[in-house]
Amino acid sequence: MPFKTLQVPQAQQYWIRQARIPACFLPEVPRGAASSDDGALVDLLIDRESIAALEPSGGAADAALPVLDLEARQVWPTLIDMHAHLDKGHIITRIENPDGSFAGARQATTDDRTQHWTAEDIRTRMNFALRCAYVHGVAAIRTHLDSQEPDLAQRSWGVFREMREEWRGRITLQAAALVPIDAFRTPYGAALANLVAQSGGVLGGVTRASGGAHSGLLEDIDPLLDTILRLAAERELDVDLHVDESGDPEAAALERIAAAVLRNGFRGRVVCGHCCSLSVQPEAQRMRTIALCAEAGVAVVTLPTVNLYLQDRAPGRTPRWRGVAPIQEMRRSGIPVAIGGDNCRDPFHAYGDHDMVDTFRHAVRIAHLDHPFGDVPALAGPVPAAIIGTAPLGNIRVGGPARLILFSARSLNELICRPQADRLVIDRGHQVAEELPDYAELDRL
Repeated sequence: MPFKTLQVPQAQQYWIRQARIPACFLPEVPRGAASSDDGALVDLLIDRESIAALEPSGGAADAALPVLDLEARQVWPTLIDMHAHLDKGHIITRIENPDGSFAGARQATTDDRTQHWTAEDIRTRMNFALRCAYVHGVAAIRTHLDSQEPDLAQRSWGVFREMREEWRGRITLQAAALVPIDAFRTPYGAALANLVAQSGGVLGGVTRASGGAHSGLLEDIDPLLDTILRLAAERELDVDLHVDESGDPEAAALERIAAAVLRNGFRGRVVCGHCCSLSVQPEAQRMRTIALCAEAGVAVVTLPTVNLYLQDRAPGRTPRWRGVAPIQEMRRSGIPVAIGGDNCRDPFHAYGDHDMVDTFRHAVRIAHLDHPFGDVPALAGPVPAAIIGTAPLGNIRVGGPARLILFSARSLNELICRPQADRLVIDRGHQVAEELPDYAELDRL
């Protein structure tokens, strides 16, 4: 049956037959279900908001229940975006990056933040972003919130808390503070940690000085990292840092972070995002850093689309490298690696739509995560869910939530070749009927 004619049954109980699910999304592949790179062929019983049964395709099923036959098309869980910037999103139409560079993006964002970031402005743009993500099939988002000044932090974290409650049950929201790391030289570091703890958030920062770039290391980076980990440990917070977001080999904070985690015996989760410069450092240094991160239990989130867009940019010159972290080497060393969407329609990245399927498709091609695909789809589902603690989201299992994405594609190749704009999203057993919001809604901003 043509995919465009399929409708998810509106019944409380129904079967999804002949669903092809990549094995990495299944904590346990049913015995007898044919499995390959493109997945195991299974039948799913949906019972209200949950998955009640998961069996090899063609097994016994209650014939009295409605059936949606997918004819071996792909079924994924709704996905996890563990690195976003919802407070920055959708400002590109009112303030552009003058030259497309990192420095230009930082200055343009600062200017826009100073002029426009009222609570209502942040709330409107954040809600627009969440509506996009929900329609695309995103189940959880960790957003970084610019927190450079006390007034801004109070305003942005207040809006975040509102959005978290408003979207509870549809998208699980987390937030991490984002400040240049030198903020932790001052009493504001402890005040910010208190706000994060009161908001149920994650303590974060960026391994560069205020107004600076990711080049070289701050002279006092070790005591600054010790301070961050101490503040986090005292408040039982996890830590999520922006790290080495440049092509400068001298940007080597990642190794210092792993050493600080070990030195302090920090027990919380530590995530490092970007880690671009690791790819241009000498091989011995790169492998030493990767080994230290594996020993320290540091997780990494790579942002291939945005790093490809922003890194190695100069006027009138074609970029010479892709800007991404050494994902494959990290994974082979046992480091948990996830992919994230990062910036959307802001000076750091002028494009995007909060769509983790699109992010996955780009990541495979940018970072050569194919031949074979193996468990690569897990980088957008089970892996980030485990890192940020949102399981069972991002998985498909008996007793788990009936939150699924149904694709017209039968294989991973077909899924990557087309944008999958015709996907069907199921939230707690029911097809999502909402449509993508119109950009015209943002015109008043």
